[in-house]
Amino acid sequence: MQPPPAESDVPRPVFLSARRLSGVLDREAVAEEDAELRKAGTVVTADRMTYWPVEDEVEGIGSFELQQGDDRILGTQARLKLEDQVGFVDQASYFIKRQPKAVPPAESEPTTGFAVPRAIAIKPGQTRVKAQQKPANALTEARGEAERIDLEGENQYHLTAATYTTCKPGSEDWYLTVADLRLDYDNEVGAGSDATLRFFDVPILHSPWLSFPLNDERKSGVLPPTYGSSNSSGIEVVVPYYWNIAPNMDATFYPRLMSKRGVQLGTQFRYLNDAFGGLYRGDALYEYLPHDRLADRDRWGIALQHTQTTATGFSGTVNYNRVSDNDYYTDLSSRITQTSQTQLLQQGTVTYSRDDWWSATATVQSFQTLDPDPKNPVTKPYRLLPQITVNARRPDLFSTDSSFFGQYTSFVHPENALVEGQRLVLQPQVSLPFVTPGWYLTPRVGVNITHYDLSYPVGGVLRPESISRILPIFSVDSGMTFERSSVWFDREYTQTLEPRLFYLNIPYKNQDDIPIFDTGLADFNFAQIFADNQFSGWDRFNNANQLTAALSSRLIDPENGAEIMRAMIGQLIYFSDDKVTLPGTTMRKWGSSDFLAAFSGQVWPRLYVDAALQYDPSDSTFERYAVGARYHPSPGKALNASYVFNTDASVPIKQVDVAGQWPITGRWQAVGRYNYSFLQNTPIEIIGGLEYDAGCWAVRTVAHRLQTAQADSTTQFFVQLELSGLSSVGSSTQNLLQRRIPGYAVGATSSDQGLAQW
Repeated sequence: MQPPPAESDVPRPVFLSARRLSGVLDREAVAEEDAELRKAGTVVTADRMTYWPVEDEVEGIGSFELQQGDDRILGTQARLKLEDQVGFVDQASYFIKRQPKAVPPAESEPTTGFAVPRAIAIKPGQTRVKAQQKPANALTEARGEAERIDLEGENQYHLTAATYTTCKPGSEDWYLTVADLRLDYDNEVGAGSDATLRFFDVPILHSPWLSFPLNDERKSGVLPPTYGSSNSSGIEVVVPYYWNIAPNMDATFYPRLMSKRGVQLGTQFRYLNDAFGGLYRGDALYEYLPHDRLADRDRWGIALQHTQTTATGFSGTVNYNRVSDNDYYTDLSSRITQTSQTQLLQQGTVTYSRDDWWSATATVQSFQTLDPDPKNPVTKPYRLLPQITVNARRPDLFSTDSSFFGQYTSFVHPENALVEGQRLVLQPQVSLPFVTPGWYLTPRVGVNITHYDLSYPVGGVLRPESISRILPIFSVDSGMTFERSSVWFDREYTQTLEPRLFYLNIPYKNQDDIPIFDTGLADFNFAQIFADNQFSGWDRFNNANQLTAALSSRLIDPENGAEIMRAMIGQLIYFSDDKVTLPGTTMRKWGSSDFLAAFSGQVWPRLYVDAALQYDPSDSTFERYAVGARYHPSPGKALNASYVFNTDASVPIKQVDVAGQWPITGRWQAVGRYNYSFLQNTPIEIIGGLEYDAGCWAVRTVAHRLQTAQADSTTQFFVQLELSGLSSVGSSTQNLLQRRIPGYAVGATSSDQGLAQW
């Protein structure tokens, strides 16, 4: 008995209709006047049509139209094999709509911000990082005309003397004219020769060859150049070349021409793979500017990041950064986070964590210290050569929560001008938590054991070479939770009232002989007032006989448990004087700390407020406060405003920051940011721009002024024309606006479009 034929082998019926039908049975059928042929999702119409059943071939003359799903091809004459989808259409116009395949997640943008972001994949079966695929309902649409369209199989089109655009019918704002164009919807790639890009019928780019993705994937090739200008570097042109080495590996080469400085060569290499049952990934960037004409020297920068995990419990990281000179970022970068850098991290770590309850980490760490402003020299930190840390915790050990922290560090100064040495820290502790639905009580005992072996520079002050410090620690943490129903803005919520008391007792130990390796005064905030030590690092450990009192209240949506708003207030009450200080600071003499208060939450639909303050009751002054508001009614509408005030002598701040994105009229919208420092009497950052979104294209103009140093600033101007589904021309503004304007939403034409390679 023969097996039943596969579904694909079963002949599909053909229905032919017209006002006049003639032909030879099972050999040839001729349909005239309103001829129509239907076969399994395919509809063919023409003035006159001939169909050969044996060959499954059809020929149409006059007003020919082929419709398959949403795809339509019209022409004056055509002939094709229906099942094989092979044939041609003369004097054709076409409309093709496709659901793109899922694409790999987009990786982070390059460190410099000049090259374009790309997609990078990993091998099948690996865990994706930042998995964010294109929405399932996102469609790609293309249309145009051609002297001839050859159908070369399913999803394969060859167009001669063609036009191509993604604009809606009736709009010819931009289009490509291509002598020879191939659209491969299996590999989702378009390629052509003798291509010209026209914008409102004006040719703006021409290339002997063109290649572009038909989805969001990137492919090897020369990416569109970007243009810009700045007062520090002059006119800038970047022509990136993207090399898609493998699905999990890529590289970008981006020569950057600066009219005032010269040509900077940049390379970024990225990889992502699995090995030893784990995952490793990395990002390496190198930039080189041979003979900067303004600085009169060669300049370079390097940034390397690598992370790796294994199935055996080991993991590691490498983070190495170095530049040629102190002014590298202030002269050559447009990012405020880079221009403000003074310490470039150079670090390697290895961690072992075989079980859930303990881990060990070995670290070597150094810094390159940048001094862009000689009037304000930057202190060079100690190197860690090495630092070994052990953490362990058993929250269910004999009804106790037991933990251990141990750390050995060898401190080496880069100039050998200060004391060096080794530090050993051991801190075991045990707590006995009592927890009920309405209250909790957690007494805790521990001990901090610290030992130093020191060496001093020649001619330095004679101090002990071996120092030990042993401090017992006792604390009691307690809190309660009250709940009630409450009505806010005509809606029912659950309101909580949560008082908390935290008592801490640590005896005093003189620590004046201990040098300062990595210790500073910790920030005074809600997390710190419940901490054991007011210092960061282990070179100082405060004495304490104090009580922290805090009260918080939350508003919770009972339907989904979402926290709508939270308010907090807290203060430290001291029962003994503070006797441990850092060099150059004075002892505290008052009996209570400053008040801390904070509020965060939604106060109106789409309106969010964040506020925090530190109030000194002894002299009735505010030491610092910050208040900010965010209004995001819908995508493309965002307003942000904040004010920050801080009297701390080490980092005084008095700044106002306003940023937003808002439609002006029709398709126009404005973007901007204004960050002003009242202490320096100068704006730190100014951004102003206009966007016009026409649907299938958008244009953006952005001006950016950035204070790179106390007396220096740089100003840049960007213009970008973005063509939906094809490419962008000019300088990319999206990364800048997304980084610097909270809530900024990219326009409809800007959502990770594939970039053409010219």
